[in-house]
Amino acid sequence: MNSNTSVPSVSPENMSSSSKTIVWFRRDLRIDDNPALAAAARDGSVFPVYIWCPKEEEQFYPGRVSRWWLKQSLAHLEQSLKFLGSELVLIKTHSTLSALLDCIKATGATKLVFNHLYDPVSLVRDHNIKEKLAEAGISVQSYNGDLLYEPWEIYDEKGQAFTTFDAYWDKCLNMQMEPISLLPPWRLVPVAVTGTLERCSIEDLGLENETEKASNALLGRAWSPGWGSADKAITEFVEHNLCDYSRSRLKVGGNSTSLLSPYLHFGELSVRKVFQSARMKQILWRREQNSQGEESVTLFLKAVGLREYSRYLTFNFPFTHERPLLSNLKYFPWNADVNRFKAWRQGRTGYPLVDAGMRELWATGWIHNRIRVIVSSFAVKFLLLPWRWGMKYFWDTLLDADLECDILGWQYISGSLPDGHELERLDSPQIQGSKFDPEGEYVRQWLPELARMPTEWIHHPWDAPHTVLKAAGVELGLNYPKPIIDIDIAREHLREAIFKMWEMEAAAKAATSDGMNEEVFDNSVGIETSAIPKVILKENSSCPTYSSNDQRVPSFQIGNNGSLHRKRAKCVEEERLPADKPNNHNKEAGTSRGEEDLCSTAESSASKRQTISRMSFSVPQSCSSSDGRPMLECESSDMKRSWQEKIDLEQTSSKNGN
Repeated sequence: MNSNTSVPSVSPENMSSSSKTIVWFRRDLRIDDNPALAAAARDGSVFPVYIWCPKEEEQFYPGRVSRWWLKQSLAHLEQSLKFLGSELVLIKTHSTLSALLDCIKATGATKLVFNHLYDPVSLVRDHNIKEKLAEAGISVQSYNGDLLYEPWEIYDEKGQAFTTFDAYWDKCLNMQMEPISLLPPWRLVPVAVTGTLERCSIEDLGLENETEKASNALLGRAWSPGWGSADKAITEFVEHNLCDYSRSRLKVGGNSTSLLSPYLHFGELSVRKVFQSARMKQILWRREQNSQGEESVTLFLKAVGLREYSRYLTFNFPFTHERPLLSNLKYFPWNADVNRFKAWRQGRTGYPLVDAGMRELWATGWIHNRIRVIVSSFAVKFLLLPWRWGMKYFWDTLLDADLECDILGWQYISGSLPDGHELERLDSPQIQGSKFDPEGEYVRQWLPELARMPTEWIHHPWDAPHTVLKAAGVELGLNYPKPIIDIDIAREHLREAIFKMWEMEAAAKAATSDGMNEEVFDNSVGIETSAIPKVILKENSSCPTYSSNDQRVPSFQIGNNGSLHRKRAKCVEEERLPADKPNNHNKEAGTSRGEEDLCSTAESSASKRQTISRMSFSVPQSCSSSDGRPMLECESSDMKRSWQEKIDLEQTSSKNGN
């Protein structure tokens, strides 16, 4: 790796005031190392704008705690831009394109700059905006402000997208890298507004209503949004906590992880800065022969890599937010049971570690990455709930809700990725509890009804003698639920579902080979899964706005490799605890396939169809109950089409993705 290089900003005296550029902020709410802002500041006067368009968010409208963070972050950015001599214009609209056109008309700007986003929703919108503005003669430039490498820079020797993380990350680490950090501009020259423009205050954006303010006030005690706070957070972590990361990261209680995920999601912190800071420490500790520090950096950078990989997957496989990457999973018989979904959401499953995690999520909007793995695995493997239900609930409730990381985490757990958890794998919450919360402190914190349970029984109270339960004040089925399903029964149900999946897949293949027209539909999606084609990147050289910085758009081209399948694995069963030693299995439980290195949706961080159809699906929605907990409306889990925009992607055969 090359050493850290900083590129100073150009002083105002050297800028051409004739150039007027609109800087479109999205999830890049920072001043330093912001390529779009730096480019606009070099060229001349700038017009920073943030556009809030709830209509375009659709089913991925942010949840309460995520909107709270956004509101605080925008306020921080607004103050920072004022200090530099400019002003952040806030607009609430029904059409982002119309709002940008209004800004251009009001300012006379001739150029728009922004930093890339990689989820399917943003790809559709950004591609459409670029085309419309190019037709109007407006120059549009976009930059990489979110990743170490662009998704179209990393392909295998055949020009195809990687489908396993290790191969992808190895390729990244062996590529040439010239880290560059862009310093904040010294001063910004504002664009004069000569026309009328409907702008609003932060309060007018409607990111927080009156009923949410009381709950949100508690968030401010634990978190400090804003790019300035993000800078302090990375410094604190690297200097004081990074060295012990390899030992502390699996502790589910306390601040044992970096806690940088919300800062990274909202772009308040540059991933290049995170990577460079960690790598410099690794070099130093290597010289000092500090093996623990070296290992900690390796594991932490792997977490950064998983976040990169999440963007890589959603860019190259844009259907992954709605159906599994592995084609055989489309036949899996998910159980759309709204009552079980409600019990899981409310932390009433009867499994203490799962319930503690779900109650912490509801109360704080954040849970440890290990707990995310445990509760999501329980939903998918024990209850057979559709993985998209869990993905959407995480999106609605997490402070650091991130669509790309959400997709990666839930597909990994549900066995939908080639290198994910085996579909047959079923981890016992009891064993997971004894491993990651051996003293039961985490469970007692979030389940006060079990606070007096002895450590020996804290993770499996259903096995405790009646005298122990009575002394602890626990009445199973009354003040704490009995297990929603027995582990052995859950294992049998999972095995039966897998066998049924294989049977349906075999029937579908047989019908196809016989020339019959019988179709076997995905019971949770209702659409067929495409084969994974070779990714062909479209380079539109005739577009007047194209540059080497611009975002590529993948085109769809079916290869002859067919659908992607995982080889059938032998049924992997979780080892069982001997009755006389319930807590001595830390080395045995759930350690297959490098599971301890897994970073879930918090830290983690193929093919493009010719049309990216934006689909929505219904899960049981929530409304407030008298005690403030979510209640369920029973809505169909079937997919329904709600997004109308499509990208017209031209196939090219002369260029590949390298």
